[in-house]
Amino acid sequence: MKMLPILLSCAAAAQTLPRQVGPFQAEARVFHTTKTGLPSDDVRDVSVAPDGTVTAVTAQGAVSLVAGEWVAAKAAAKTAIARSADGRLAEGRASGLFVKAGKNAWQRVFPPDGRRSWAPVDVKGVVFDARGRLWFASPQGAGVMDQGKWTLYTGAEGLPYDDFTCVAAGENGVVWFGTKLGAIRFDGKSWEYRQGPRWLPEDEVRAIAVQANGDAWIATAGGLAVIERRPMTLQEKARIFEAEIDKRHRRTPYQYVHPVVLKRAGDVTEYEQVDSDNDGLWTSMYGAGECFAYGATRSEEARKRAVQAFEALRFLGTVTQGGAHPAPKGFVARSILPVSGPDPNVRDSVEHDRQKQKQDRRWKVISPRWPVSADGQWYWKTDTSSDELDGHYFFYAVYYDLVASTEEEKQAVRAHVAALTDHLLVHNYTLVDHDGKPTRWAVFNPEEINGGRDFWQERGMNSLSILAYLKVAEHITGDARYAKAARLLIERDGYAANAMIVKTHLGAGAGNQSDDEMIFMNYYSLLRYEKDPELRQKYLMGFHSHFQIEQPEMNPVFNFLYAAVARGGTFEDAFGPTELSPAGAWLEDAAETLRRLPLDRIDWPLKNSHRKDIVPLGANAREGGAKGAGYRVNGKVLPVDERYVGHWNHDPWRLDYRGGAKTLGDGAVFLLPYYMGLYHGFLRD
Repeated sequence: MKMLPILLSCAAAAQTLPRQVGPFQAEARVFHTTKTGLPSDDVRDVSVAPDGTVTAVTAQGAVSLVAGEWVAAKAAAKTAIARSADGRLAEGRASGLFVKAGKNAWQRVFPPDGRRSWAPVDVKGVVFDARGRLWFASPQGAGVMDQGKWTLYTGAEGLPYDDFTCVAAGENGVVWFGTKLGAIRFDGKSWEYRQGPRWLPEDEVRAIAVQANGDAWIATAGGLAVIERRPMTLQEKARIFEAEIDKRHRRTPYQYVHPVVLKRAGDVTEYEQVDSDNDGLWTSMYGAGECFAYGATRSEEARKRAVQAFEALRFLGTVTQGGAHPAPKGFVARSILPVSGPDPNVRDSVEHDRQKQKQDRRWKVISPRWPVSADGQWYWKTDTSSDELDGHYFFYAVYYDLVASTEEEKQAVRAHVAALTDHLLVHNYTLVDHDGKPTRWAVFNPEEINGGRDFWQERGMNSLSILAYLKVAEHITGDARYAKAARLLIERDGYAANAMIVKTHLGAGAGNQSDDEMIFMNYYSLLRYEKDPELRQKYLMGFHSHFQIEQPEMNPVFNFLYAAVARGGTFEDAFGPTELSPAGAWLEDAAETLRRLPLDRIDWPLKNSHRKDIVPLGANAREGGAKGAGYRVNGKVLPVDERYVGHWNHDPWRLDYRGGAKTLGDGAVFLLPYYMGLYHGFLRD
C-alpha cells in the first residue's frame, strides 16, 4: 500500500524547512492465555523465522502464530553468539565483550569512542543489525561499532535505561533493547521507551524479536506483546479519532465532547459518560479544531461538527435563563446534566463548599450549585470560570470567520457573543452568578486585578483575557462599545502593559499549564484582530517571552498558536529590533508529538522517574518544590507516548503517572493542533 508522506514546511519569515516524516504509528497488542489462545502467559522466549513466522516459547511449550491462531511448534535453537552476514562473530559474556573474525581467536574488546574507553562486563546481549553494525548492551550502557568506529551511549546521550536483559536487531538499522523495566527502540536518532501496561503485559523483558516490517514481539512473564508500526498518515489518524468521538464521547443531545469512564480497567467495550467543570472549554477546543478542519479541507462533515459545537456552547447561555434561580442575561453555565439522572447537588452540596472554603477563603458557597432550567429538563452548573470563557471566545472567533456563512448563522454568533460580553460590561468586568456575586475565577476588573492581593498572580493573564474578549466581540459584532471599553482599560488601567508580563513565572517547568493553555488561546485571538501597531508590538513581545518558556514542552497547540500570529513579527525598543518569528525545532517538535500521540487514549500508569536520561526539575521552579518532575537531557519534556495527555492543560514535566486505566480520553487533543497546522500551512498531508 502506498502511503503519502507527511510534508512539513516552516512558514516563518525568510525560512523554509521542508521535511518528510515517516508515516508510522506505534501501537501495542498483548497476547494472553485467556483471550488469545496462548498456552501460558509465562513467555520465556520469542523468535521470528526468515518467512516472518513468530514462535513463542512458553512454560507450556512452544507455539507459532499461523493465520491468527497459536499452534504447537518446535522452538528454534538459539545461541548467545551473534553472527553477521559476512561471517563475523560476537558474544557477550560475564567477563566482557568478545569478537571473532574468520579463524582468528576470540578477542576481548574495549570499545573507545574518542572521549572514553569502556571495559564492559556482564554483557547482556550482542547483535549485528541490518547494516552489519555490532551492538552490545551492558550495565555501563550500550555501544555500536560501525566500520571500526565505536559510538557509546549512556543516559547523557539519551539512553533511557540500562538494566539490560537482551538486544535485538530491527529493520533498517533499528535496534531494540530489553530491560528489567521496559523495552527501548533506537533508530540512530530517536529513543522510544516502552514501559507499563500501555505497551507491555509485564515490565521485565525476557526476549525481543523483530519482523521485517518493524513489528517487535516481546516476551514477558505476564504474556506476549507486539508493538506494531502501522503505516498511517496524520489525516488517517484524525479520521480514527473523529470516529471514536462520534462513537463514545458525545454527551447529551447537545453533544458535549468529553472523556468517558470505563467500567473495567483497560476495557473500552463498556463505559459511562460523565460531566466535568470544563465541558464548555473542552467542547470549545474540539469545536475549534473542526472549524480549522473546515477552513483547511472544506469537509462538510467538519462543518456539521463545528455547527453542533456552536449549538452546544450557545445552549450553555440559554439554559441559565429563567427557572427558580435564573442567572443574569449572558451568563454561560459550566455544564449540564439531565434531571432524569441523580441530583448533582447531593454531590456538590453547600457543606462540600464550606469545607473547600476552609482551605480557600475565595471558594464560593452557592446554593444550588446546580439549578434547574426553566423547562425542568436540565441541571446547569454555576460558578463558571475564566478558562471556560477563554475557550468560548477562542471558538466563537474561528467559528464566525471560518464556518458561519449565512447571515442567519452569523447573526446567531453576534447575538450570543454580544449577550455574554454585555454581561461582563454591565457587571464591572466580572461574570456574575444567580446569587448576584462574581464567580470564583472570572474577575477582570481593575479594582481586583491591579489593586487587590487575591489576583496578583492573574494580573497579566486576566488582563489579556478581557482584552481578547473585547477584541473578539468587536470583530464579530462591529460594535464600537467594545473597542471603547478596551481602550479605557488600556489607557487608564494599564492592561496592555499587564498583558506583556502575562504570567508571574519561575521558569521553564513552573506554574499551571491550564494558565498556559488559556494564555495561548487569548494571545492568538487578540493578535488576529488587533490593528494598532504599537499594541501589536507589545502583545507580540509578551507572547514571545512566554513562548520561550513553553517551547520545551513540544506542545503542538502552543507551537502552532504562536507561529500563526508571530511569523515575521518584530519588536523594537531602545536596544534595537528583536525577531519574534518562532525559532528552533518548534515545527519538528509539534510534528513529532502529533505522530507519536497514541491512538490508545486510556490513562495507563507510566513510570519514568528511574530513567537515566532524566534531569530533575529544580526545586526553585515550582512553589512547594518540584519533586517528581523532570525533563530529558536534550532539554525537552518526555515524548507524548511516554506520558498520558488527557488535555493540553496537563503537566508535561511530570515523570510518573498513576493512571487507573479507567479513563478513556477523546481525540480532540490531536484534532485541534492537526487541523490548525493544516489551516495555517504548517502541515500538508
